[in-house]
Amino acid sequence: MKKIFISLLLLISVFSTVVPATSHAAAVAEVAAEQGSSTLYNALKSGKNVTEVTTLESSLFSEKYMVRIDQPLDHKNPSLGSFSQRFIVAHQDFNAPVVMVTEGYGAAYALNPNYRDELSKGLNSNQVVVEHRYFLESTPSPCDWQYMTGENSAYDLHNITTLLKEVYKSKWITTGISKGGQTTMIYRTFFPDDVDISVPYVGPICFGVEDGRHEPFLLECGTVEDQQRILEFQKAILHRKDIFANMIHEQAVAKKWDFQHLLTLEVLDYCVLEYPFALWQWGTPTSTIPSIKDATDRELFDHLMAISSASYFGDLGSIAPFFVQAATDLGYYGYDTKPLKELLTITSSKGYLHSVFLPKEVKGVKFNNSLNKAMYKYLKKNDPKMIFIYGEFDPWTAAAPEEYLFKGKENMVMYLEKGGSHTARIGTMSESVQSEIWGKINGWLNE
Repeated sequence: MKKIFISLLLLISVFSTVVPATSHAAAVAEVAAEQGSSTLYNALKSGKNVTEVTTLESSLFSEKYMVRIDQPLDHKNPSLGSFSQRFIVAHQDFNAPVVMVTEGYGAAYALNPNYRDELSKGLNSNQVVVEHRYFLESTPSPCDWQYMTGENSAYDLHNITTLLKEVYKSKWITTGISKGGQTTMIYRTFFPDDVDISVPYVGPICFGVEDGRHEPFLLECGTVEDQQRILEFQKAILHRKDIFANMIHEQAVAKKWDFQHLLTLEVLDYCVLEYPFALWQWGTPTSTIPSIKDATDRELFDHLMAISSASYFGDLGSIAPFFVQAATDLGYYGYDTKPLKELLTITSSKGYLHSVFLPKEVKGVKFNNSLNKAMYKYLKKNDPKMIFIYGEFDPWTAAAPEEYLFKGKENMVMYLEKGGSHTARIGTMSESVQSEIWGKINGWLNE
């Protein structure tokens, strides 16, 4: 999920702050104790395999803690060692439901005193945010990539849920966005009885490293005029590839990007190929595309970088774990090079995930489709209380659970935001649909 990751990191940076825990923690803990609400703190401190509980500031909850727990590297073989996983607990009421955000990435944003998930806000619930293994402060050391699997992430969540159910006896809801939505589905597949309700947002279930459904999906987005404007822009960039490749080179030198084995001309190719995916994913109107006749080279380049930045291909940083998992058990998407074939420097984009995105030390990994087959099998044979939310023009919707899985089901339901993108949420739906969704959730909570 390429473009997803950079944009998610940008969102995380918006919500993340360095919390003055050391100076504020003692005061918050003292207030909590005075209010007689230290039951949660004590329960967390005494929890199995919990190694640290730090009090956090919150403007929205009565108590908030960052917790570290030791998790097995491989849940099937605990003797191989462990790593420290971080999660954040925000307390509302012991009798209120719990919304667990099953992050697919890092969870630094949840440290923010003002952060609250859409579901937690709407339900006035407790909130738990779990950082995914191999991201930020939940990265094993040494970093052995073979244990970065969806199944292991499900067991991570199961251990944390089991711990917290000692104090939270009410109903549980899991939710996540994008890769976090995938994590929500994976967790429900392996531990269907751990939670009562699941609300995955814009999470794909891909069938391969280059799934094959995204490319034709993109050609159906928008109008004929939209498609024409996109193609004309792509061709205009490639007709002046030397100019724009040099601009990328200047950026890369200044910002110390590492394109691994790619030439800057090849990086430009991938920026152009990624452009339609990124544009539709984030709902950018085609009216923002500069006029090919009137725009300067700088204006064209700046627009390309605003939608499909070269940094995505040369500044992997903390998103590298995603690409490892995409190559091994989550899957990804391919590019349609045919319309631009005569203008591209690369002869083929086949296998680009491995050559462009995988860390240098990751070699010879093969995709295993068993995880996604397991999710499909679970959804086909069962009718869990699950609400799936997608955007109509989000390319990841091409890999949403297929319609036949929902036939004859009373609980499982999918909502598609008309004209929506990867930002589709309950709050972006029409008022009538929002009312319907909240009605379902509250009805399930009251059963």
